[in-house]
Amino acid sequence: MQLDDAATILGRADFFSVCDAEQRRLLAFASERKRHRPGTVIYPAGEVPDGAHVLVSGTVATFQEGDESNPFVIAAQGAVLGAMSLIVARPRPVTVKAVDQVETLFVPRAAFMKLCNQSPDLAARAAERIRDDLTGYLGAIETVKGRMGSSKG
Repeated sequence: MQLDDAATILGRADFFSVCDAEQRRLLAFASERKRHRPGTVIYPAGEVPDGAHVLVSGTVATFQEGDESNPFVIAAQGAVLGAMSLIVARPRPVTVKAVDQVETLFVPRAAFMKLCNQSPDLAARAAERIRDDLTGYLGAIETVKGRMGSSKG
């Protein structure tokens, strides 16, 4: 894979809009393109990943450990799987599995953190982005929780 291809992939990934073009090129240099066969676990629940994956092609499913009955399916090119893993080393709460042939660009946490240490502005933008994403997730959960509570009778 060419460096420019990886930088283009990162440029299309919404999360990496926190980076300028040169920062995306530096991350592209440190990144690795990976191919996953159908059924391959990309991230198992409970594992501490070394970074995040950007979905280049294919479809993945996320689910709680031991419960594949109601997966959340992701097929959007440029989706970042585990963006929080770029900043914190914490176990993943869900498993991410390839549904079909999947290609990702793996971005190591060490490379992202090195850029953040060199550019406090990048660190601030990344923290704000993650905070906004988490706030959105929590709002969505509250909405669903409210509908579930009102349907009890």
